[in-house]
Amino acid sequence: MIGLGIIGSNNLVNVSEPSFGISQTSAISWSNIAIIFGVIFVGLVVIVVAIIWLKRVLTRPEMMGMTREEIVKRWAEIRKTAATQGNMGAKLALLEADTLLDLGLKSIMMPGETLGERLKVACYKYPKLREVWWAHKLRNQLAHDATFNVRQREITHALNDFERALKILNVL
Repeated sequence: MIGLGIIGSNNLVNVSEPSFGISQTSAISWSNIAIIFGVIFVGLVVIVVAIIWLKRVLTRPEMMGMTREEIVKRWAEIRKTAATQGNMGAKLALLEADTLLDLGLKSIMMPGETLGERLKVACYKYPKLREVWWAHKLRNQLAHDATFNVRQREITHALNDFERALKILNVL
C-alpha cells in the first residue's frame, strides 16, 4: 500500500490503493468463489440443455416435401380409416402407417433400400424403434398373403406402435 500524508493539518489522512468496497478483512473467501462458479456452471448447463431441447422441438425433418400439418392430417386420416371402414379399412390404414414410417426414415436420410433395411439401421440410433418391428412384419403378412386375417385389436396395437415410432423420429 502506498500511504500519503497530507501536510498542513494535525490529522494525517492515509490515502491508499482503491479497495473497490472490499476491505482486506472482508475479502471473498475461496468457498464463496467456488459457490459463485458453481452457480454460473449450473446456469450454463441449464442454458445448454434448454437450447438442445428447443432445437429438437423446433426442428423436424422435412417429410419428402410434406409439412408438419400435412403429416398430422395424414395420420388423422389413417386413424379415421382404421376406425370407420371396417376390416379392409383397418388393413389399408396399417399399410399407410407403414408407408408413413418409411417416409420418416427416408426424411432423416436413413440408409437402406427397403423399410426393413432402414429400420435395422435406425434401431442402432433409436433403440425404441425395435418395438415397431412386429407391426412392420404384420404389415408384410397383410401385403403378401391375401388370405391372412388380422384382428382389429392387433391393428390398433400396431397403429399405436407406428405412432410412437413416428414420434421417436420427431416426425409426428
